[in-house]
Amino acid sequence: MKRITGAKQCVGVFAAGLVTYAMVMACLKSDRLGLPLWLSSLGWVLLLMSLLLVAYSLFINLPLRQTYIASGVGSRLVKTGTYALVRHPGVLWYALLLLSLILVSKAKLLLVASPVWLLMDLLYVFVQEKFLFTKMFAGYDDYQRETPMLIPNRKSITACIRTLRPPKAYVQVQGRRI
Repeated sequence: MKRITGAKQCVGVFAAGLVTYAMVMACLKSDRLGLPLWLSSLGWVLLLMSLLLVAYSLFINLPLRQTYIASGVGSRLVKTGTYALVRHPGVLWYALLLLSLILVSKAKLLLVASPVWLLMDLLYVFVQEKFLFTKMFAGYDDYQRETPMLIPNRKSITACIRTLRPPKAYVQVQGRRI
């Protein structure tokens, strides 16, 4: 796909479309769970959070143009923001998204589909780890030693928070920094 203009984008849009279609259909064409209203309300909050986190991790934290628009593959390893939390934050946010969809839609089918979809995402991540990323990114071996793959720890949470903060801007007023 590196050499075919537009292939990366077409495959990405097609895959995202299939996943979205499968989720929508599972939500709409399923029997319902008898969940209390407060769980559905919690689901809406989690849905909004998960969508914002997915968007941040995949489209803001990563260099958008190099990752999704430009031909070929990006060579810049991102180790800040949510990628300081874990090496694959999209998996965490996808799991949160699936949980929120179960709570919002109350679809019984999602109780079966969600674990399958999550396992497929995990399989994809393991393939990336084993066969792709160590060849694509210089320093990925060090990143693997420094940052947990999927489960955050105290050190990675601190690193994530530290790198999410905007840099301090100082203004000079009559020779003093404020």
